[in-house]
Amino acid sequence: MASAGLQFFAFILALLGVFGAITATLLPNWKVNADVGSNIITAITQMQGLWMDCTWYSTGMFSCTLKYSVLSLPVYIQAARTTMVLSCILSAFGICISTVGMKCTKLGGDRDTKSYTSFAGGVCFILAGIFELIPTSWYTREIISNFLDPTVPESSKNEPGGAVYIGFISAGFLFIAGVIFCTSCVKKQQGAWIYPTKQQQFPATQQENNAGYNLKDYV
Repeated sequence: MASAGLQFFAFILALLGVFGAITATLLPNWKVNADVGSNIITAITQMQGLWMDCTWYSTGMFSCTLKYSVLSLPVYIQAARTTMVLSCILSAFGICISTVGMKCTKLGGDRDTKSYTSFAGGVCFILAGIFELIPTSWYTREIISNFLDPTVPESSKNEPGGAVYIGFISAGFLFIAGVIFCTSCVKKQQGAWIYPTKQQQFPATQQENNAGYNLKDYV
């Protein structure tokens, strides 16, 4: 099994990934208006998120409008909502499961049970990272394709916002944490297969010694 320090490092990465996933899901700046053409000098910044659209004025005022209608939203926004919520749920489950399976905790029973629990937590982190990477990549692709489309007016062009970058970073944290937790279980199982325990070797050695003594007795 991996050292307790490495598992603790993976747990910290997983916590950062969970907080990042929740933050990216709630932030309204998945898409911001691009500063191109006539939009370079403007007193208004428009932002669009998964759940609301916000407008920030140079005077400091901030107003948001919730997206109540789900069916009127584009497909990539609906998919982003679903996958980001699943990512948050899976990463939260992964935190709970990996806490039991960590080597530095006294929960989870014996070493074999903790090893399998750690592997299950790692799988949750990997799935959470994948579910978070899918919407951020899809959302970024839609923004870039819209930006490069010459038929779209400059006033309607947008750029990826801070929530997208937070989503990419937190997905990487979750994936790395999941790989570390899963690898800790795989290494332990391989070591058990390659190097059998002394208790398994002792009876055979004892039998050989007993056989030798019996032959000497007959001579």
